[in-house]
Amino acid sequence: MIQFGAAETRLPCDREEVPYLSQINELDNEFGFELETLPVLPLRGLVAFPEMLIHFDVGRLISMKALERSMKENQRLFLTAQRDICTDSPTDEDLYTLGTVCTVKQILRLPGDNIRVLVEGSYRAGVEEFFMQEDCMMARVFLVETDPGRSSQKRKEALVRTLQDQFEEYASLSAHITHDVVMSVLDGGEPGYLSDYVAQNTPLAFEIKQDLLEQLHDVRRMEQVIRVLGNETEILRIETGIQEKLKEQVDKNQKEYYLREQLKVIHDELGEQDTEDEAEEYREKIRALKLDEEAEEKLLKEAGRLEKMQSMSAESGVVRAYLDTCLELPWNTVTKEQLHLKTARKILDRDHYGMEKVKDRIMEFLAVKSLAPQLKGQVLCLVGPPGIGKTSIARSIAEAMGRKYARMSLGGVRDEADIRGHRKTYIGAMPGRIMNALAQAGSKNALILMDEIDKMGMDSRGDPASALLEVLDIEQNNTFRDHYIELPFDLSDVLFITTANSLDTIPRPLLDRMEIIELTSYTEQEKAEIAMRHLLPKQLEKHGLKKSNLSLNREAIIYLIDAYTREAGVRRLEQQLATICRKAAKIIAEDQQSLGKKTRKRVVVNCSNMEKFLGTPRYKRDNVTKKDEIGVVNGLAWTSVGGEILQVEVNVVPGTGKLEITGNLGKVMQESAKAAVTCIRASAKELGIDAMFYKENDIHIHFPEAAIPKDGPSAGVTMTTAIASALSGVPVRHDVAMTGEVTLRGRVMPIGGLKEKTMAAYRAGIKVVIVPAENEPDLQDIDPVVREHVEFVTAETMKTVLDTALCFPQQDAAQAANQAILPNTVVPGAEVTTRRGELC
Repeated sequence: MIQFGAAETRLPCDREEVPYLSQINELDNEFGFELETLPVLPLRGLVAFPEMLIHFDVGRLISMKALERSMKENQRLFLTAQRDICTDSPTDEDLYTLGTVCTVKQILRLPGDNIRVLVEGSYRAGVEEFFMQEDCMMARVFLVETDPGRSSQKRKEALVRTLQDQFEEYASLSAHITHDVVMSVLDGGEPGYLSDYVAQNTPLAFEIKQDLLEQLHDVRRMEQVIRVLGNETEILRIETGIQEKLKEQVDKNQKEYYLREQLKVIHDELGEQDTEDEAEEYREKIRALKLDEEAEEKLLKEAGRLEKMQSMSAESGVVRAYLDTCLELPWNTVTKEQLHLKTARKILDRDHYGMEKVKDRIMEFLAVKSLAPQLKGQVLCLVGPPGIGKTSIARSIAEAMGRKYARMSLGGVRDEADIRGHRKTYIGAMPGRIMNALAQAGSKNALILMDEIDKMGMDSRGDPASALLEVLDIEQNNTFRDHYIELPFDLSDVLFITTANSLDTIPRPLLDRMEIIELTSYTEQEKAEIAMRHLLPKQLEKHGLKKSNLSLNREAIIYLIDAYTREAGVRRLEQQLATICRKAAKIIAEDQQSLGKKTRKRVVVNCSNMEKFLGTPRYKRDNVTKKDEIGVVNGLAWTSVGGEILQVEVNVVPGTGKLEITGNLGKVMQESAKAAVTCIRASAKELGIDAMFYKENDIHIHFPEAAIPKDGPSAGVTMTTAIASALSGVPVRHDVAMTGEVTLRGRVMPIGGLKEKTMAAYRAGIKVVIVPAENEPDLQDIDPVVREHVEFVTAETMKTVLDTALCFPQQDAAQAANQAILPNTVVPGAEVTTRRGELC
């Protein structure tokens, strides 16, 4: 059977059997009502109430038999609900024993085999027994009277009003109650009838309706109906709230869907991509990288955030930039290294002349790498004057090793964020230079050049040198975290090469993490080789010239180096060569345009016509005096561009014992001058000097080129020798230069920068160089050309220095020889002698 109308709300109901079956015999005797035998029509999900109209569809065979029997007899039926609506062939145990006797009012045949029946309830009836008769279920039923109760009329009226209010509220929330039903309830009536009417016209569960049917007390039945309606009203109120929220959400979703579809069409027209498709592409790229669990989870989470964002929102742009940056990093990309030593050495020699220390160190690294592939990256620091090729050799090293190359300049960097990046919370945040260099190189084992590491500064935004401590520590940098990336990145396979002009400004903790390789200035011969092999061909190609268009021999290049450059490297030399190439190109172009010749003219540049191309020479080779003078000594100084000759002049004039020191000297040099005077006073007798000279004379020590600041202790022996010469009147050899620190007792202390200083002496034509005895091991590093042309004298005391530098008269030669206290040691490979009273 099918109930027409809206679906009912099903609620569980614990029902107890009504106590009327024990009164069957008593009712017959008391009311004189005989039992009535009627066909039984089981109802599924329906309950019929007395005095109420109900219609339903009949389709089962047992129901058809009952309906046919009823129509043949008195058109009366006994309608009762079956306990389980899923049972198709119910028995007496499947049916309730209290139902309603009804009269058939109308039968309507429907398409198919179904019949729609309209019946009207007559009275409640109980079942004495069920039995089958001619395939039709029959029942002997009896009338069940209801009890109007003993409640007062006022209480009944209050219950009726309560029921009306409750039903009206229920009807306002339910869409299944028609207006006619509401008006009928508001018209009122007896509690029993009104309760049955509300129960019949309310979509309640059939178990609840059966309970109401079996409640024979009219007042209690109304109270039960009120409770049921209250419960249903609360449920409907909750359902209404849920439906409203759902409707709002559905409306919002529909609106978003509509707008998204419009936006998708707009994106398609503009050639842009939808965020969902874009997020899925990001996920595929992230999974393809095969990162560790932490990194993959983080990036997938960001891709999920992007999917939920509007494509044109500012935050989506931040997330998109973050994902793009992370995906560009070479998380697992490694290039195959070139471990063939001969090939690597050939590449290094092809691009750079000299620099043997750097080349040997790279060869050692490759050799160890070939034997122990698990060797991690190294940190090398190339220290030397500017222009000697520290930066350019890093690219050659990368090519020789088969690694990708990236360069990052640290000069002037003051912000820690330049190294470690900015946090994503800041507008315009970006990763640090380390991550950018790796992304640029595209390899996890790249060679990264940190140029000018000694030029970094610090301010309120942090110290970038401190941020580099982790980067350049091969024991820690395997989990380097950039503030922007926020994921650990392994830098242990990276080969870091740093460059610096001086180690003084590099913090000690950072310096300890690097392997220092000191590079010295080039000799004249090395510069000539570099110019012939590299600089001149480069400039010829740059200016559109061929080798046949310009003739510049080695002699002319050496003259150019001596007369127009004064540097440790070759940067100025390359600029001068570029000037010559430009002027040669001008001559050739003018000649072609004026004469109309197709062949190019050959320009010859030599020592005689060099001034036509470069102008007047800026430097003179002979920058030292050609004669021995009193109080004038050649000192040796170290600068960032190499070594230089630094002359010292001393004059002694009658006075009151003042010591004048001029030449823009630093505090250390001023103190060295005072120590030199005290040293001479202590040795005045041996030198034949008046012991009271410091009271009767004024001593003036002057360093020429006063505009240039000078400082350092290595001019101590030079000033001591000049003072001794000025006081004794003995001239100093003009072909002797010296360097070293002096103590009050006349001991000569070691100094630094010996290679650059000796190179300056060689360029100036010095024949003899006096160095501290403790610097004797450093003579092994002197350029072979310098060792071949310069004689070295090692000294432990000032007496040895004075013995070598001063030109004693012939009659004092024997005495001067006796004053020398210690002989000097001969250095292998260098001409080192002890001079005892050599006559000038």
